[in-house]
Amino acid sequence: MNFILIAVIVLGGIALIAALVLYACSKRFAVYEDPRIAQVNELLPGANCGGCGFAGCGGMADALVKGADKGSLDGLNCPVGGSDVMGRVANLLGMAIANGEPKVAVVRCNGSCEHRPRIAEYGGMRSCAAMHSCGAGETACGFGCLGCGDCVEACQFGAISINQQTGLPEVDEDKCTACGACVKACPRNIIELRKKGPKGRRVFVSCVNKDKGAVSMKACKVSCIGCGKCMKECQFEAITIESNLSYIDPEKCRLCRKCEKVCPTHAIIAVNFPAPKPTPATSPTPPTPPTPHRKEETA
Repeated sequence: MNFILIAVIVLGGIALIAALVLYACSKRFAVYEDPRIAQVNELLPGANCGGCGFAGCGGMADALVKGADKGSLDGLNCPVGGSDVMGRVANLLGMAIANGEPKVAVVRCNGSCEHRPRIAEYGGMRSCAAMHSCGAGETACGFGCLGCGDCVEACQFGAISINQQTGLPEVDEDKCTACGACVKACPRNIIELRKKGPKGRRVFVSCVNKDKGAVSMKACKVSCIGCGKCMKECQFEAITIESNLSYIDPEKCRLCRKCEKVCPTHAIIAVNFPAPKPTPATSPTPPTPPTPHRKEETA
């Protein structure tokens, strides 16, 4: 019995000493966490999509609290929650936040099956990343959409689907949160986040082909050839050409659509504009009736 009692006392003493050491360490090396971080995290949608630029909503909450301590929340935005969530966060932190213009994912490729025929058959893993690593894919264009749907799988909100007729992804503007997951998933960088624009109207170059005009036209009938007609037509200096490819700056574009009309390959796309009014048919001018001849009176 004495040996058992001694063992219990020794083990109890060791446990007590260990508890005291752990308590001292917890106090000595304790990491303070601002309670506002948990409060902000509760306001965020919890999608953990990474569209804000952080690994998850927890990282975003931490950045928001630190930004509030510095006196500014500029550059911090939750694309999923939008202005409503950011407004509640700003109120919680006692900050004012500028409302940024909403954005939407835009697919900058118009090379459908009709315009960009297949010249090869891919038999590997059905993934854009895998197909891209193997080369140009099933068409002659090494820049266009591969159509395997990596962007569809990356989207957590069901905002992207593959059109079976064209083979291209389509974005549902009502579901898109501009989180940027599809942008990161596309190995060819054909998806871009652009401003929705007034009434959802946008004008952009639906091509990312940087080959010279003759080469790009052989691969796709609606590719940008870098001819410069759109840039010359734009009065607002919104269009630039780099590496044989035109780009429309959404910050400068005034949606006049003049560039769309002069593009020889129809590579410039205008979205959500009203259909042009039909030109009234010109009625033919009625023929002028002949002047009746008067008979000369004879004396």
